[in-house]
Amino acid sequence: MSFQYDLVVLVADADAEWALRTLLESRAEALGIRTPTSKVIRDPGRDAGVFRRAHDLLRSYTKLAAYALVLLDREGSGQEQRQTASEMEADLEDRLGRAGWLTEAQQPRAAAIVLDPELEVWVWSRSPHVPEVLGLEQERLARLLERCDREPNGKPTRPKEALLAALHEARKPHSPAIYRELAQTVSLQAHERAFDKLRSTLQAWFPTLE
Repeated sequence: MSFQYDLVVLVADADAEWALRTLLESRAEALGIRTPTSKVIRDPGRDAGVFRRAHDLLRSYTKLAAYALVLLDREGSGQEQRQTASEMEADLEDRLGRAGWLTEAQQPRAAAIVLDPELEVWVWSRSPHVPEVLGLEQERLARLLERCDREPNGKPTRPKEALLAALHEARKPHSPAIYRELAQTVSLQAHERAFDKLRSTLQAWFPTLE
């Protein structure tokens, strides 16, 4: 079967949209994939809407796209006290399969990526580009992060709040352009569960051409 798109992506907001667009369109080589033809759509219901109705929203694309990817935050999904990120992904992938996202051999053509707690967890890599994009010197950003509760890996436990605090200190407005710039510049060796799943899924679907 021939498809109009290689990939359709459902996201919850403009920040995630620009991050994914940039990764797919500008960083394919760094991800270890060929550049897919893609369509990114947003659910106005944000993360909770994506979780509830991703299978319905993407049902009409089953014959238009070879693969589907769903990206959402666990924070704001309404599932924070009910399911882990991995359980949410399994739930979504089961519903997507029953909505038609299976091959003739009954293999999945869709994957869900749940960021725990939210997209901003990808921002806090050790890349030297992060302070530059956020508009703060490395030392000022390090001092700000010292005031945050942090995970054992050093990332803030509330990554979005830490990002907003950094932007406030830099007197820089929050904008989807920040996520686009970060996606263009930071290392893609994140070693973070959701990002590792995203990269391995895309590599399986869109291997580089020999």
